[in-house]
Amino acid sequence: MKIGIIGAGIAGLAAAVRAAAAGHEVDVFEANSYPGGKLSTFEQNGYRFDAGPSLFTMPQYVEELFEISGEDIGPHFQYRRLPILCNYFWEDGTRLSASGDSETFAREVEQKLGVPSGRVLHALRDSERKYRLSGRIFLEKSLHKAVTWLHARVLGAMLQIPRFDLFTTMNAVNERHLEHPKLVQLFNRYATYNGSNPYKTPGLLTIIPHFEYGIGAFYPEGGMHSITRAVWQLGVRKGVRYHFNAPVEEIRVEKGRATGLRVQGEWRDCDVVISNMDAFFTYRKLLAREPAPERALRQEKSTSALIFYWGIQRQFPELDLHNIFFSEDYRHEFDCLAAGKISDDPTIYINITSKYTPADAPAGCENWFTMVNVPYNSGQDWDALIMETRRNVLAKLSRVLGTPIEPLIACESLLDPRSIESKTSSHLGALYGTSSNNRMSAFLRHPNFSNRISGLYFCGGSVHPGGGIPLALLSAKIVNDLIKEEG
Repeated sequence: MKIGIIGAGIAGLAAAVRAAAAGHEVDVFEANSYPGGKLSTFEQNGYRFDAGPSLFTMPQYVEELFEISGEDIGPHFQYRRLPILCNYFWEDGTRLSASGDSETFAREVEQKLGVPSGRVLHALRDSERKYRLSGRIFLEKSLHKAVTWLHARVLGAMLQIPRFDLFTTMNAVNERHLEHPKLVQLFNRYATYNGSNPYKTPGLLTIIPHFEYGIGAFYPEGGMHSITRAVWQLGVRKGVRYHFNAPVEEIRVEKGRATGLRVQGEWRDCDVVISNMDAFFTYRKLLAREPAPERALRQEKSTSALIFYWGIQRQFPELDLHNIFFSEDYRHEFDCLAAGKISDDPTIYINITSKYTPADAPAGCENWFTMVNVPYNSGQDWDALIMETRRNVLAKLSRVLGTPIEPLIACESLLDPRSIESKTSSHLGALYGTSSNNRMSAFLRHPNFSNRISGLYFCGGSVHPGGGIPLALLSAKIVNDLIKEEG
């Protein structure tokens, strides 16, 4: 079978490996000159930066690609579990260093915040319970196929719905379990892992902490781009043909079936088409003459990001790989995002890979990936917003760290919602496709297949099961299973 894949994001790369391992002939067409989409890298003045995703969880989904390909992952991709998940900072001087060991983390919370360690461990056990009951079922299977709902495990999980906290919010669940406002804020931040609002997103999303505390957070040797490189090169060895600087212009549909792709004016015949392009642009640009699933395309978009890539001419021992500087009023920050604005006191995330890969920065220096959550692009004056937010970020970091930061910046690059959209074809620059701000979001997200066009499948963050590396990799697995089932 000849399979054409649109886009070499991590989901497209994984779909290519799975298709090739199943014996299919695979061509991947990518508009950019490089693979990885958001999961890419660049260098500036001796500093290397991961351009996009910075957190690595659920490594088993990468390992599985090597297993089905009959290869040992060791020579091609290595990673290590993080002893410290994240360092947390508040303006009043409170600091937490979240150990990857749940017991150690709970004891530190008790010492620093006075919350009994048992309360923290109970919240983490609740997170694990929800994952065990629902996560693997609903994340690893298509929600849009009847056969999924007939599985015995799914029927058993349906009986547990009252325990999933679907009818309350993440914030309400965290307040119930944790009480202390700083700890609630810490656990609320997990909503941002898929661009959602903890005061709106359903309580079921409290499964997310289990990914870090139960399964672990990891560092890929060489940085996040090594995930892209490993999966891409695995595809090369499996015979996948990659075509860069080759944007797809149209999907050919004949008698209700996808039969080819037009690339640079030339038609390429396909038996199956897999789009790793944002579902919105797949329909609007490549299927302009076909009816579109308007309800799915109209779903609320996720938040986006404003990232300052700073080469810092100093080292900060109090910082680790992952660092969070919290806002004073978290609810106000999300109210601003919902209104299409940026708070004047945003929560700041800093990722520093030179802590683990010293060559990513010159000696005595650090590479700061400095990010704040921002709304998707709805026509704001981004140049003015960026200047104002940059001032606020620098002022906050300087206050909390006790050192003026701006004089330490040796080089700077920028990513905002406009450039996210132009570089990765993410509609309105939304980082995770659609948000999960209501309990039906998972069911309203675009499925991994077309209901109208046979032979057309979808993977990546804009479709089920959602955004982020683990879910993107799972979308490729779901597509592979659907192709296998449908012959």
